[in-house]
Amino acid sequence: MIENISYYLDTVFHDFEPELKQHLQRDCIVKAIPAGEVIMRTGQYIKHTLLIGSGRVKLYRQGDDGEEAFIYDLEPGNACALSMICNTKQEASEIMAKTVEDTVAIMIPIQLMDELMQKYKTWYYFVIANYRARFEELLVVFDNVVFKGMDERLEFYLKNQFESSKIRILTITHQEIANDLNTSREVISRLLKKMEQDKKIRLLRNNIEWLTPI
Repeated sequence: MIENISYYLDTVFHDFEPELKQHLQRDCIVKAIPAGEVIMRTGQYIKHTLLIGSGRVKLYRQGDDGEEAFIYDLEPGNACALSMICNTKQEASEIMAKTVEDTVAIMIPIQLMDELMQKYKTWYYFVIANYRARFEELLVVFDNVVFKGMDERLEFYLKNQFESSKIRILTITHQEIANDLNTSREVISRLLKKMEQDKKIRLLRNNIEWLTPI
């Protein structure tokens, strides 16, 4: 069930100052987005910045040939820093975003961004913290691609998925993992089998159980 905007501001974004919450309640809306929906496309001009109240969103970078490379997740309490940049500069998006769980988001109109940055310190610090967190995640992605083998990248990816979802069994196909890591399903299946032999995971039908401490 979708709650009203004040519920998410008080429980997920509780650090916002009261005046900022009142401003958001007055000028923003809450939207329920089903799993599997593309909410931002490459080349699209963005009308809103999203604050994630519940659920999870994956961000991808798309190549010229249409292939997608996973960048990072957005979870409750996060905002899309890249959409904030596009909003303030009125540029088209350079990423694609898709919900992987049923998601609830607070939709902040583009025209509010400058005003919120100037009027509310908690919003200013929130935006800066999001930029920093996303930059650090991009550095991790860069390090994984440049300095680590696919086996290390796969283990890091899975551990991050389990930590983000706070579950022990993850529903995901080998092909979905391959798409996120920009490799083939055969490579992922072979490496997952090796992880199972090492007793790090247990492979089930379209599910993976994490066996080691997180």
